[in-house]
Amino acid sequence: MAGDDGSGGGFSLFRNRDFRAFLAARALASLSSLMLGVAVGWHVYALTGSALALGMVGLAQFLPALLLALPGGLAADRFERRTILLIAFSLQIVVALLLFFISLASGAGAGWIFPVVALIGVGQAFLGPASQSLVPFLVSRADFPRAVAWNSSTFQIATIAGPAIGGLLYAFGPACVYAASAGCYVCSVLLVSRVRTRLRVAAAAKPGFEGLLTGLRFVFSRPTILGAISMDLFAVLFGGATALLPIYARDILHVGPWGLGLLRSAPAVGAAVVALGLAQRPLARHAGARMFFCVALFGVMTIVFGLSRSFLLSLAALACLGAADMVSVVVRQTLVQVNTPDEKRGRVSAVNSIFIGASNQLGEFESGVTAAWLGAVPAAVLGGVGTLAVVFIWIWLFPSLRQADRLGTPQSTGTPAPPARGGIAPRD
Repeated sequence: MAGDDGSGGGFSLFRNRDFRAFLAARALASLSSLMLGVAVGWHVYALTGSALALGMVGLAQFLPALLLALPGGLAADRFERRTILLIAFSLQIVVALLLFFISLASGAGAGWIFPVVALIGVGQAFLGPASQSLVPFLVSRADFPRAVAWNSSTFQIATIAGPAIGGLLYAFGPACVYAASAGCYVCSVLLVSRVRTRLRVAAAAKPGFEGLLTGLRFVFSRPTILGAISMDLFAVLFGGATALLPIYARDILHVGPWGLGLLRSAPAVGAAVVALGLAQRPLARHAGARMFFCVALFGVMTIVFGLSRSFLLSLAALACLGAADMVSVVVRQTLVQVNTPDEKRGRVSAVNSIFIGASNQLGEFESGVTAAWLGAVPAAVLGGVGTLAVVFIWIWLFPSLRQADRLGTPQSTGTPAPPARGGIAPRD
């Protein structure tokens, strides 16, 4: 996996003031989001005792994110992306405060939580395209793979801390978690307001239906990009056992809210180690083949976790699962951004966000429904088997992805991204 491109080392990016501010804002927002995830999951399961209700949490986030993803991408290509981030983070503050008041209201059931959680999906529909399409303008093209790795590293570090902190704070009640989450989002707003880079809309995307479909047309015309994001969609859709973690924590491993926080953090531990390594020594060759191998490893580790009755083995399986997934994340994000023209990045990132949201939130719904029908253990094991099946099918369907070699340069299987036209000129 190693290789050095001679661009000055992974830490050289931190001399970039705007990149530092953006990275810190995203880390705090991720920390807040993961704290909310633990609290909402345990809160809903405590109120209902239902695996299906846990799946509904994911569905409530996915549906608005799906409906608004393409408009969110168009907005990122038409309006100032920093402003979109500020609005989206502010919406998450509202969500955390609403959940705080619901938790304090006597007799408030899970039915009050689902519509509030749906607002998270609304924010993500605009936050995802704006944040993903902003990073290429904060760093040079040569530094972009490292920036993706650092971006992923901070997210994974937050993912380690977020669930653990959320689980510990939940001992004082869900209101404590929701209040802390709101505070983190406030800090994210302040940090984003310090980013000086602006999007000068000199070649703004056209409004209307044609503008909305541009990202979809672009992705479906590039087999390498389509293969990368669609494999991630179906692999995590089938292998997404995270929605079942409250069931494993309470009913199978018997470790309580604190143990749930550790289980939620474990994938991020493995992912953070790999991401930090890739930030220092990016993938040099055979990126596509390594992506396939790591997605297959993700499926195997999902099966191991599903069958485990040992808390330590479960933590180890989840850590390996997260490490494998991180390679897929870095390859996918780099392929999408490097091979996308600047004026289409928001809309293409929106399509990518649809696939990510479907794999995560819809995967949680699928896991919840399957667990309600078959039980948590069969649901997790079948999910891992499904992920392995996806890998073998995608190897056959997308040979160009298997042959993808170096990251950081446009792939020969797709049309190279032309130089920037209008908007911000990427830093060279």
